[in-house]
Amino acid sequence: MRIARFTTGDDPQYGVVTGDVDEFGQPADDSVVVALIGDPLYVGIEVTQEQHRLADVRLLAPVLPRSKVVGIGRNYAAHAAEMGNDVPDEPLIFIKPNTSVIGPGEAIAYPSLTEDLHFEGEVAVVIGRICRDVPAARATDVIFGYTIGNDVTARDLQRSDVQFTRAKGFDTFCPLGPWIETDLDPQAFADGRAVQTHLNGDLKQDGNTRDLIFDIPTLVEKVSAVMTLLPGDVILTGTPAGVGPMQVGDEVEVSVAGLGSLTNPVVKR
Repeated sequence: MRIARFTTGDDPQYGVVTGDVDEFGQPADDSVVVALIGDPLYVGIEVTQEQHRLADVRLLAPVLPRSKVVGIGRNYAAHAAEMGNDVPDEPLIFIKPNTSVIGPGEAIAYPSLTEDLHFEGEVAVVIGRICRDVPAARATDVIFGYTIGNDVTARDLQRSDVQFTRAKGFDTFCPLGPWIETDLDPQAFADGRAVQTHLNGDLKQDGNTRDLIFDIPTLVEKVSAVMTLLPGDVILTGTPAGVGPMQVGDEVEVSVAGLGSLTNPVVKR
């Protein structure tokens, strides 16, 4: 089931996106979104009689994290190597503020404080219930679903600051979308899902989730051993090799097989 957050020009609503999808999870032209009552993370999934053509609504970030976005660094060996780093022995955990989240089509704002702004396409895990100390074997009990993330990074600030907060924490530095897919299992990503990023139509990242160093259940276990996770919190699972710079006027598209595509323009802040 694909859970979207959308607007028709009025207050945001949640809905279920129906219709056929292609191999990358892109919907057919005749897809519709059926409105839900309330936020499904809190009231469950209860459909209404209201529906709209998907083409007629504006999709928003499918989840607004109540407390945090948890990032995982260097979780693909090839990406660690391209950045000149060793593969970590434990997941490298950092936090992006929830104020960094934007949705599909919203602009990534290029701050004046950086001269080296990078895209990082990845799979994002949406947490569905309050949890702490979750063993990997029970990770599916607390996962609501999966979406796509772009862990936008000011690379020069990351190098100068050593820790990641400023480099990854600006407003607009966490695009999420286009919806949350609830019917996938972590094994689908262990078996392999393509993760690609295009910049102005040119393929820049072409990875696969089978190459994750720490798989999704392990990430849930390791993160929840450190901090309580709340409904709507997001774990970004790491980016494959091929990260690179974006410029004002560019358009970046992140695609994950089975999840669809997330596209955002870059503008001057």
